[in-house]
Amino acid sequence: MNILIQQGKILYWGTSEWRGVEIIEALNLAQTYKLIPPVVEQPEYNLFVRNKMENDYVEIFKHHSFGATIWSPLHSGILTGKYNTKIPDNSRLSDPINNALKDNIVHDNKLEKTRQYEAWANSKGFNLAALSIAWCLLNKHVTSVILGASNEQQLLNNFKALEEYSKITPEICADLENIFHSKPEIRSF
Repeated sequence: MNILIQQGKILYWGTSEWRGVEIIEALNLAQTYKLIPPVVEQPEYNLFVRNKMENDYVEIFKHHSFGATIWSPLHSGILTGKYNTKIPDNSRLSDPINNALKDNIVHDNKLEKTRQYEAWANSKGFNLAALSIAWCLLNKHVTSVILGASNEQQLLNNFKALEEYSKITPEICADLENIFHSKPEIRSF
């Protein structure tokens, strides 16, 4: 990666789904050998998957200029509520290749939490998908969010995250923590 940067073929490099200790090792090796270190990690991060961003990478964020470009802010569409009553045809979970994901959702009671989340979001006037994305942006270490959309409506819902972000208060965050049972490090309001 160092050579590619020196040749002007890339501007910087990052890691994806590395453990915190692996990133620290890469940073230390880069310093020891006077190489250009990674500057960004690409972890999964959402209301269900939080450990790396909120625990494993804490020291990296604290001591290094390191960003995070997160993926799956909607946890494979689960946080949109579209699976709350049934698995729609032609959806990700209708494909047999995703049986392990379906098992994980059932095992971890994610649909029940998502139903509770959806009822709460509806009572507050939030768009579920947009709020899920906006919540990810509250983490001060999230540099950017990788989004996906299969149709125009999903894309428009993604854009609503910017509107929902401005509506999030500490009370809203507390409600979300009550639903999902953990506490993120959030930006100041």
